[in-house]
Amino acid sequence: MAKLTLELPTMYADHHVIEVRRILLALPGVQDVYASSAFRVVEVTYDPAKINDQEIQAKLGEAGYLEEWSVLTETGKAVGSGDGPNTFLRHTAVYEQVKHVVSFAQNVSYQGRPLWPCPGMGAIRDMDEEK
Repeated sequence: MAKLTLELPTMYADHHVIEVRRILLALPGVQDVYASSAFRVVEVTYDPAKINDQEIQAKLGEAGYLEEWSVLTETGKAVGSGDGPNTFLRHTAVYEQVKHVVSFAQNVSYQGRPLWPCPGMGAIRDMDEEK
């Protein structure tokens, strides 16, 4: 048996631990998985005759767990500054009827997956697409 230890920057909560374990334990040759969301580390015990470490890393990469965790932030610049497609702005509105209440709205472009990998969070598929 061989052991592989990987840092998973986007495994930040228990529901990610469950998903990482599910992904890895479904692979042939994987015997045991220790995953820690506190340390963002996974240790995989596997049979090198059935699977190699590149295949394990590829499977975690497909799920988005090897990428750095990034959160978009506002630029604070005026609309139309031309900072590119990754720039988004918060729009503020005040209504006379509610006096001292200010509301905020934010338009974020959706590009096919959530901002970070989160099991169960994705595009809703209809029954025909799942077949």
